[in-house]
Amino acid sequence: MADLILALKVNEKDNVATVFSNGAEKGAAVTVKDEKGKEKEIVISEDIPYGHKLAIRDIAKGELIIKYGEEIGIAVADIKKGDYVHVHNLESMRGRGDWEGKK
Repeated sequence: MADLILALKVNEKDNVATVFSNGAEKGAAVTVKDEKGKEKEIVISEDIPYGHKLAIRDIAKGELIIKYGEEIGIAVADIKKGDYVHVHNLESMRGRGDWEGKK
């Protein structure tokens, strides 16, 4: 039996989950658990390192990225469910004065 690849969705507003397993390689099935203990399986489209983000639904370019119930950035490209969400498709809003009040 293959090892369980686990990701956690902490808040109902989240559109990404954090991967807490090694071996999250392209084509693998990841079990996403939410804050209520519900699970769903998502097949990932690219390798995702431990502690990094997985899109749990399609996210349109310009849409906010929400992790742990907080807005952490904006999608700079369309992101598909199962994609790795990181600096190549996300622009951070943290520590930037120019994002204040822009939503």
